[in-house]
Amino acid sequence: MKRTFINYCLGAVFLFSLNMGALQAQSAKAITATETPQAKEERLKWWTNARFGMFIHWGLYASAARHEWVQSREKMDAEQYRKYFEVFNPDMYDPKEWVRKAKEAGMKYVVITTKHHEGFCLWDSKYTDYKATNTPIGKDLLKPFVEELRSQGLKVGFYYSLIDWHHPDFPIDRIHPLSQAKNIEELNQKRDIKKYQQYLKNQVTELLTNYGKIDLIFYDYSYPGVNGKGKDDWDSQALLALTRKLQPNIIVNDRLDLNNTPTGWDYKTPEQFMPTKWPTVNGVQVPWETCQTFSGSWGYFRDEYSWKSNRQLIAMLIETVSKGGNLLLNVGPTARGMFDDRADERLEGIGKWMKYNSRAIYGCTQAPETFEKPANCLLTYNEKTKRLYIHVLQWPFKSLHLKNFKDKFSYAQLLNDGSEIKFKQDIKPGGHTTEMVSENDVILELPVQAPNTEIPVIELFLK
Repeated sequence: MKRTFINYCLGAVFLFSLNMGALQAQSAKAITATETPQAKEERLKWWTNARFGMFIHWGLYASAARHEWVQSREKMDAEQYRKYFEVFNPDMYDPKEWVRKAKEAGMKYVVITTKHHEGFCLWDSKYTDYKATNTPIGKDLLKPFVEELRSQGLKVGFYYSLIDWHHPDFPIDRIHPLSQAKNIEELNQKRDIKKYQQYLKNQVTELLTNYGKIDLIFYDYSYPGVNGKGKDDWDSQALLALTRKLQPNIIVNDRLDLNNTPTGWDYKTPEQFMPTKWPTVNGVQVPWETCQTFSGSWGYFRDEYSWKSNRQLIAMLIETVSKGGNLLLNVGPTARGMFDDRADERLEGIGKWMKYNSRAIYGCTQAPETFEKPANCLLTYNEKTKRLYIHVLQWPFKSLHLKNFKDKFSYAQLLNDGSEIKFKQDIKPGGHTTEMVSENDVILELPVQAPNTEIPVIELFLK
């Protein structure tokens, strides 16, 4: 009788799990199938207008200080890697300072790694012991950060790794730290991907239930194919359904391996490169965001010296917006919970530029094709205010030639100080000191000296 009852209970739990999965899938289908393109545009509106966010990669790898993939790169097993868990004590962690720096740099939202591939959790998850509350710091590091984001008016984004090198049920694959082990088949016999799928759902439920409204979730990442993992391994459909059920207005990225499903993602995520043009799917332009680093690493890398200059980073932001996208720029805090001095310097530099030029970024997008880009310039456009912004990458001598701009704008000014820029049209070819232009062209009369800003911006008031 006892065994029969137990079997009955196990069967009931199994059926309940199946039914819950089915209900979650139906829930996701209901949420997304009824959403019109206009409704989706409205749901993403805050994100599209923001254009600029901060990515934060922070975990045990900050102690190693040589790349967030150090465990995989150096083929460390769990026991070897545990030394970082035992010493992790970010005693100088100040969420208020982190958020202040993001805000002053002009960022409107922040995405933080709640758990990276190493499996370490910044929050007090009840489904694992591998978490911040069990390290020397002894507390939930996520909660005060989320509270501070809301306090300072920034949107909340969570990064959550689908990969987990610490979990005993995560099968060893081609990127796992144990990928070179000789007994992989034997080790994997003890690992149950179904149990791991439930672990994913349990943790996502915690993150999307215990921290209030979450504006964005960045799942990372799928690598289907030989000895990889994709949507079937993650049970992506059910995971997405759960995500949308718990947070109906949340924005979800495209790394669940559901790219062939129109409702399986909200935006594209080109990483560490700049698309040549606005990304499209089936010929239609789609929302997108490029995630980029200051250097070559996401996590804190003490000895990384290939850092981009302030000017490069500002140009990257401008170019991204000029192609209709967002920039998610990463910071990797140290093991003591501070931003690297090099990161601080660049955030301050970007913030100084954004203080005077942010309206050429926020709410802006790709300029209409009717506006031809001048030489050595990038264009951004605000459809609501009818302003066109010319970002001058190389300051010319005396004048800027605007081809086919005649009668398209009524006023021009330098954005950094609001000073007028005079312009000429209907120019009659004359002597050897007269510029040669076509009848529909306009010449902006510029000061000889460039404005004291990394990249000067000219604002045109369109007719």
